[in-house]
Amino acid sequence: MASAAPAANGTRSEPQPLSGMRLIVAAFALALANFVVVLDMTIANVSVPHIAGGLAVSPTQGTWVITSYAVADAISVPLTGWLASRFGTVRWFLISITGFGIFSFLCGISRTLDALILFRVLQGLSGGPLMPLTQILLLRIFPREKAGMGLAIWAMTTTTAPILGPILGGTISDNWSWPWIFFINLPVVAICAFGVGSLLGGFETPRRKAGIDVVGLVLLVVSVGAFQIMLDTGREHDWFGSAWIVALAIIAAIGFVAFLIWELTDANPVVDLRVFRFRGFSFGTAALSLGFGAFFAQVVLTPLWLQQVAGYTATETGFVVAWLGCFAVILSPVAAALVGKIDIRISISAGIIWMAVMAVVRASWNADVDYWTLAIPHILQGMGMPFFFVGLTALAISSVPEDKQTSAAGLMNFLRTLSGAIGTAIATTAWDDAGRTSRSELVSTLNDPGRAVDRLQGAGLSMEQARAALDRMVEVQAMTLGVLHIYIATGIIFVIAAAAVWFAPRPARVSMGAAH
Repeated sequence: MASAAPAANGTRSEPQPLSGMRLIVAAFALALANFVVVLDMTIANVSVPHIAGGLAVSPTQGTWVITSYAVADAISVPLTGWLASRFGTVRWFLISITGFGIFSFLCGISRTLDALILFRVLQGLSGGPLMPLTQILLLRIFPREKAGMGLAIWAMTTTTAPILGPILGGTISDNWSWPWIFFINLPVVAICAFGVGSLLGGFETPRRKAGIDVVGLVLLVVSVGAFQIMLDTGREHDWFGSAWIVALAIIAAIGFVAFLIWELTDANPVVDLRVFRFRGFSFGTAALSLGFGAFFAQVVLTPLWLQQVAGYTATETGFVVAWLGCFAVILSPVAAALVGKIDIRISISAGIIWMAVMAVVRASWNADVDYWTLAIPHILQGMGMPFFFVGLTALAISSVPEDKQTSAAGLMNFLRTLSGAIGTAIATTAWDDAGRTSRSELVSTLNDPGRAVDRLQGAGLSMEQARAALDRMVEVQAMTLGVLHIYIATGIIFVIAAAAVWFAPRPARVSMGAAH
C-alpha cells in the first residue's frame, strides 16, 4: 500500500487523512489533550484562597501557582519543533502527555508551596508542547478541505478551557479539597494517550538528530524567569527599593537583549525571530498578545474579587465565570467559516471591540451586585472571543510563507501564553495598589466615623467588633474600586489591540496553518 510503505525514491509518503469514527475519536483525543493543558492555566484561579489556606501562605503568594505554570508552559512551546523533529511528533506527544499526568499527581500530593511551584513548573514544561502538537496533528488528520474544522476544534478547546476551569476548580475546592484539581487530570491523560497512541501511529514523523540552540534556550529561560519573578515578588519587596528586585530587572533586561542578538544571528535559533519581518505576523501577534494578556487578567482577577470581596464561594464564582464559554463554543465554527470569505481584519477588530465594551460594562459593578449582573457580561463577552482567537491565528499564520508557519505558530503560542502570565502578575499588583490608593481616599472622606462606630455598638457589637466592621466596609469598597479600575484598563488594551490589527496588510490568501 502506497499510504504505508516508503516510496520508490526512498522518501516517506504522507499518510491519508482519517475518516469516519476513527477521525471522530482521534479528534476527540487531541482536543481533550489541548483542553486539559489549557484548563490547568485557570482551574487553580478560584482555588487560590483554598491553596493558600492549606499551605499557610498569603493569597498573593498563592497566585504563583498560576503564573509559574503559565511561564513554564510558554518557555517550552518554542522547543516543540526541535523535540518533534528529534523524537517524532506522535512519540513526543505521548511523552509530553505522560509527563503532564505524572507532575499533575505530584502537584496534588505537594504539602509546601515550594514543592507545588516546582511541580507546577514541570507540569507546565510537559504541557507546553501539547498545544502546538495538537494543532499540528488535528490539521494532519483532517482532509485539507476540512482544515477549518480542525482549527475550529482546536480554537474551541483553547477558548473554553480557561472558562470551564473556574467552575471545576470551585466545585472541587468547595466540595472535596484542592489537590483534586490536579488529580482529575489523570483519567483524562489516560484517555488521550490511549486514543493518540492507538490511532495516530501512522502519522509519526521521521526522526533526525537536529542540533539545539542551547545558548538561546538558556538566555530565554533566564530573561523570562527573572522578569516573571520580579513581577510576582516586587510588591512584597517594595519594588525598586529592593536590591533583589533591581538585580532581577537588570538580569531580565540584559538577558533579553542578549537573547535578541543571539537569536537573530544564530543559524538554528530556538525561537525564529526572523518571522517578525512579516508585518502581518508582527501586528497580528502583537494584537493577540495584548488581547490575551487583558483577557487572562480578567479571568484571574474576577474570581479573586468575587471570593475575597463580594463574598462568593468558589463554586458560586465558577458558575459566574463559566458563562464565558457559552457563545464561545457556539460561534467558534462560525468564526472559522468566515476565514477567507471576508476581510478577516473586520471580524477580528469587531470581536476585540466587543470584548472592550464588555470590560466597560464590568466597570459598572459594585460590591452588592447580583448574580445576573455579573453573569450577563460574561455571557456576552463569549460572542467576541472566537473571532479574536480564530481570526488572529489565521491572520498571523497566513502572513508568513508556508515553510515558516510551524515556527511562526510556536512563537505565537509562546507569546500568547507568556502574555497571560505577565498580564496576571501586573493585574494582581495593580489591583492591590489601586485598592490601597482607594482606601486612603475613602478614609479621608469618611463622614463622622465615630458616630458610625457608636451606632454599631448600639446594635450590640463591642468596640473592637464595630471598628472591624467599619474597616471591613471600607476595605470592600476600596478593593471594588480597585478592580473596576483594572477593568477599564483592560478595555483600553483591547481597543489598542483592535487598532493594531489594521496595521497588518490583508493577506492575499488566508491559511489555517501548515498541516504538514
